[in-house]
Amino acid sequence: MDKNVFKEELNKRVSAAEKAVKSHIPEAGAYNGKVAEAMDYSVMAGGKRLRPLFMMESFRLFCPFDPADAESMPGELSAFMSAMEYIHTYSLVHDDLPAMDNDELRRGRATTWKVYGDGMGVLAGDGLLNYAYELMIRVASSYAASGEQELCRRCIVAAGILADKAGVNGMIGGQCADLEAEGHGGSASEEELMYIHEHKTGCLIEAALMAGGVLAGASEKETEILEKIGSDIGIAFQIKDDILDVIGDSAKLGKKTGSDEANDKVTYVSLNGLENSETEVKRLSREAESLMDSLPGDKEFLKALVDSLISREN
Repeated sequence: MDKNVFKEELNKRVSAAEKAVKSHIPEAGAYNGKVAEAMDYSVMAGGKRLRPLFMMESFRLFCPFDPADAESMPGELSAFMSAMEYIHTYSLVHDDLPAMDNDELRRGRATTWKVYGDGMGVLAGDGLLNYAYELMIRVASSYAASGEQELCRRCIVAAGILADKAGVNGMIGGQCADLEAEGHGGSASEEELMYIHEHKTGCLIEAALMAGGVLAGASEKETEILEKIGSDIGIAFQIKDDILDVIGDSAKLGKKTGSDEANDKVTYVSLNGLENSETEVKRLSREAESLMDSLPGDKEFLKALVDSLISREN
């Protein structure tokens, strides 16, 4: 896909994702105003909306719609894309906390805990996670009440995927292994590192692709293929992050570089070097794109999106 065409198509999809995410943010009440404000601050800090985009494109493989027309987006997809972003954002809010990475800057501005305090940072993350599940259950319940059992079933299955991939056997498990690995430096094994990348980063991308497919009616076999594609993309994405932490531009990244080395964190780059890391990113990306060819629908934008991730500067 031509770069200018890709940029135009990407802008359409990001705009649709932004509308979805904004439309579901809860309003502040009389006594929960501060945590609602912190949740809004966290979600609206920007970002690529990458996981909602993957969910949208996965859905469109099996059930096409015009991404430029927000009104044509199915309601369950809008809700699940928002839930996906809220879960991702909660993980970032907690990851930035003093007890975790102790980061004061994300996406070019102060992190949530730095603005609202670490206690409110914990609550903002908790609020986003719980509200994500509330959204998904609400949609499933509405289909159950209207007698649309197949759509209800799809929502329940998709919600289960997000819960599993975000939980102790998924992203949280990866975060646990990452914390355990701190201070090990070069002595940590590559097996341990790949577990961290697969679970800490890969699982939410897997969840986005799998849930999008399930919501649109993908078969069990097709969902398994989407899971593998998400795994490849997630690991490649995290290795690229490791690379950018070494050679990236802080101004473009919106955060300080060199934090991995400063925190004595094991990374793919520290174990394998920059050249081998770049090679692995390309291999995983090509494998993901090859797997896409076994799925129905138009994959041109999805492949271009993967290509953009391996060449990104932020």
